[in-house]
Amino acid sequence: MRTTQHTIASPISFSGVGLHTGNPSTITFRPAPENYGFRFLRTDLPDSPEVPADVDLVTDVSRGTTLSRDGVSIHTVEHVLAALTGLEIDNCSIELSNNEPPVGDGSAMPFTEVLMEAGIVDQKKPRNFIVVDSIVKYANEAKGVEITALPNQNFQMTVMIDYRNPALGRQHSGILNLESEFVKEVAPARTFCFLTEVEWLRSEGLIKGGRLDNAIVIVDKEVDQSEINEMSHRLGIDGSVVLGSTGVLNNGSMRFMNEPARHKLLDLLGDLALAGAPVKAHILAARPGHASNIEFARKIKRAAEKSRISAQKKSPPVDIRSIMNILPHRYPFLLVDRILDIDLDAKKVIGLKNVTINEPFFIGHFPEQPIMPGVLIVEAMAQTGGILLMQDMGGNAQQKLALFMGINNCKFRKPVLPGDQLQFEVSLKSKKFNTYLFSGRATVNGTLVAEAELTVAVGDRTNPS
Repeated sequence: MRTTQHTIASPISFSGVGLHTGNPSTITFRPAPENYGFRFLRTDLPDSPEVPADVDLVTDVSRGTTLSRDGVSIHTVEHVLAALTGLEIDNCSIELSNNEPPVGDGSAMPFTEVLMEAGIVDQKKPRNFIVVDSIVKYANEAKGVEITALPNQNFQMTVMIDYRNPALGRQHSGILNLESEFVKEVAPARTFCFLTEVEWLRSEGLIKGGRLDNAIVIVDKEVDQSEINEMSHRLGIDGSVVLGSTGVLNNGSMRFMNEPARHKLLDLLGDLALAGAPVKAHILAARPGHASNIEFARKIKRAAEKSRISAQKKSPPVDIRSIMNILPHRYPFLLVDRILDIDLDAKKVIGLKNVTINEPFFIGHFPEQPIMPGVLIVEAMAQTGGILLMQDMGGNAQQKLALFMGINNCKFRKPVLPGDQLQFEVSLKSKKFNTYLFSGRATVNGTLVAEAELTVAVGDRTNPS
């Protein structure tokens, strides 16, 4: 995956009719600055109102994804967003001369081709990824839908569809690498519907721009040519329509054996762009559709927002100078060298102590076989917890002092020797008035060497007269 943001090099346009509205439309892609994202602009309306590509602005998912803000709507945005996402473009202004992008051939390929023709250019700022660090899951048991995001260092997607219909059956598709696979393997996959759905879709005010050259119509019922002719007349389809023998109306053929599954992957890719940033995860989707895609994208966005809030509550690493400003301890009793992480939300701190042969206690413990005294490991653990307390108190920390009150369930598992690096993980378990109970663990190279429960009281620090 690209690490820096990208936009297009120059403006470029594409014209046609909207799939569902049937309205004539021209889409114009324009370069955009860093951190701009994707924004649609309706140039046919006064002041060209803007509708950002944001999952919280989705207002309809009837066979496509519609965005609306302040009464201004953009229909069927998923193929446009899939093309931008598949090409790893981060910033683009998308102008429309009507309320729906042109459908082209029913795939994302027309948009993909014009974007590549415009050229893709590097920008300096790093990409703002949504990194999935724990499982995110959406399920609709009634419809048999399940979409899951698993932690992954890159982006991958696997899709399964099953309409329980012998005309289509079960299909799978997947993508492992956007850069090498999207243009050839996903972008050309066209939208599709079943023959039994066509008249219903038209009665619902949809597919007004649908033609047999911009959608796959799968024949899923027994009909003869006369019935096809009557239906074509009712729907106002120009020209002859042939039943044929391929299973696709007008005797069409699939671009891929699993083209419907690939198109569902394409739709999910476009809908997921509404979460606000490229996602690092492995997405597993069973029977996805626009309604489920949008609910899943909302869950991804909320998980990212929660992660950002949690990260804001974490303090940056604390070096030895900062530690000396927090703790009153000094040589030879300052036993924490660095704080790696403080999570004030989770009430947890991680600290380090580098154990060297120059430690003064090794002179007598023991001259011939130096071992760090267990009581000092516990003291270092307590000092690490004390830093968590002082950071949580903010501006009052300089006036406070943490004092030991008790040690419980203390166990020493392995000796600590010169050259070892101790890592302390200390969590606050409870608080009662000015008394705090901590749970602490000390490890060396991931191996537990000591653990204990520590009780600490916080009082005012007195100044010598």
